[in-house]
Amino acid sequence: MIRIGLDYTAAYEQSGGIGRYVRELVGALVRQDQTNLYHLFVAGVSSDLLLSFAENFRWLPTRISPQWLARIWYRAWLPLPVEFFVGRVHLYHATDFVLPPTLPRTYTLLTVHDLSFVRVPETASPRLKAYLDRVVPFSVKRADHILADSQAAKADLIDLYGLASEKITVLLSGVDKSFRQVVDAGVLLTTRIRYKIGTTPYIFAVGTVQPRKNYSRLIEALARLRASGYDINLVIAGGKGWLENPIYETIQTTNMQEHVHLIGFADDADLPALYSAATCFALPSLYEGFGLPVLEAMACGTPVITSNVSSLPEVAGDAALVVDPYDIDALTHSIQRVLDDEQLRATLVKKGFERAKLFDWDNSARQLCQLYADLLS
Repeated sequence: MIRIGLDYTAAYEQSGGIGRYVRELVGALVRQDQTNLYHLFVAGVSSDLLLSFAENFRWLPTRISPQWLARIWYRAWLPLPVEFFVGRVHLYHATDFVLPPTLPRTYTLLTVHDLSFVRVPETASPRLKAYLDRVVPFSVKRADHILADSQAAKADLIDLYGLASEKITVLLSGVDKSFRQVVDAGVLLTTRIRYKIGTTPYIFAVGTVQPRKNYSRLIEALARLRASGYDINLVIAGGKGWLENPIYETIQTTNMQEHVHLIGFADDADLPALYSAATCFALPSLYEGFGLPVLEAMACGTPVITSNVSSLPEVAGDAALVVDPYDIDALTHSIQRVLDDEQLRATLVKKGFERAKLFDWDNSARQLCQLYADLLS
């Protein structure tokens, strides 16, 4: 039996993004692997708070916060091995960019989701960027093997950090089976009421309110559409991030206060209805390591418009309209095409359903289990 340490902290701390990635991946591992023993490490959690997993998944929390562990490991550089918390393991899988100290015989696997803080540094929090610029290269160099979320992310690791291709494995994300088209009019209306978004048709966007998501240009596109006579709103589901003030300023300067709904984090259970009720979904990000909301929208039967940069064309395939994220005219025109062209919408919906089926968390978990075995063989 292989003993695997796995950092579950992001799953506990973060509602979306990496938190969802870790929750979904561990959930799939529970379904797919009844053989190996998993030691799930969670920082900043009371030891008497337990989560229920399968018998071969042990919950190993510590009250020490992630912030204090970062100070201990990456500011003071104290060599306190993570095995102090998780016990002896054959392999430790760090799931969120940085690798803690480990015992010499422990094999290490590190997931690097993206290198946006290097590729689009102007969109990153200066403090976070400084931390990642210091710690990620160090972690990448130390790790025995790296997981990347996409071929684009792998290419960035090779280009920016000089890693050998064989040191990196691409592990694609999946789409949870809860993401499917909601057609019940009552459920759709109830969801609109719950999030106070009214009955006006809307463009839907998902992600933290931060510059990398390119919301300012999306809001400007909305303003142009409304000025052209389109009765359409924008609904953004995501918590507050860093450098978000220019986004709020764009809402003010375009007079879109009544037409942009910032609903904060939406409950996972409500997301399928929010996707399904939308006229289209837009993710015009400046950079994404993967872009899971693109597939979630497709699985819910919503036409998708996304960027032609980083991993997004790789994820979307031919099932979405892709645009230059810096070109507001192109973004506006793409949304207009979806609003006006019924046949285009039908084609995007059909292709989207098929595209989303190609990404499955259980397949990801099986691939990861095989990688664990291969790395330790």
